[in-house]
Amino acid sequence: MLLPFFQNIHIEAGLDEAGRGCYAGPVFAAAVILPADFHHPLLNDSKQLKEHQRDLLRPIIEKESIAFAVASVDNDEIDVINILQASYKAMHLAINQLTTKPGLLLIDGNRFKCYADIPHECIVKGDGKYTSIAAASILAKTYRDEYMQKLHIEFPHYGWDQNKAYGTSLHRTAIENFGICKYHRKSFNIFPGQLV
Repeated sequence: MLLPFFQNIHIEAGLDEAGRGCYAGPVFAAAVILPADFHHPLLNDSKQLKEHQRDLLRPIIEKESIAFAVASVDNDEIDVINILQASYKAMHLAINQLTTKPGLLLIDGNRFKCYADIPHECIVKGDGKYTSIAAASILAKTYRDEYMQKLHIEFPHYGWDQNKAYGTSLHRTAIENFGICKYHRKSFNIFPGQLV
């Protein structure tokens, strides 16, 4: 059972990212502020849901949230600043876009780079504990999956419509056969003998 909030004094925004461990494409992050009474029986960590369940929840979260925002950092910038810093930056960009300023940030995970003067709490596996983080995980995941579907049209042999650029056997085999493309993260050690 997800908890509706961490505390009841400040407005909370839940944050999560998607695509941190992928071989290609951007990392996405979402920030979501939900009303305290928000409830949906399907809402959970996005990794625990089927694709059609995430797709069903996305418009509900967007409609019923007090505020939400989604942002991304592309593979070229990931290669320059590294994936951890890119994840922080995507989260910061999402917070920037919120139409309501939160008084507390709930971050999924154990590390975060402070954003302005807003206090934060890092919560390991927070997407399975708090509604706002679970909602953020769903938005980040669905927006990124949608984006990877578009990149798949340009480079269909990598199977990004199915693997979303994670290192599946199909994706690794395609890299061995075709090499990497402009969307791959060249700072990641994707295959032996890779030229960066």
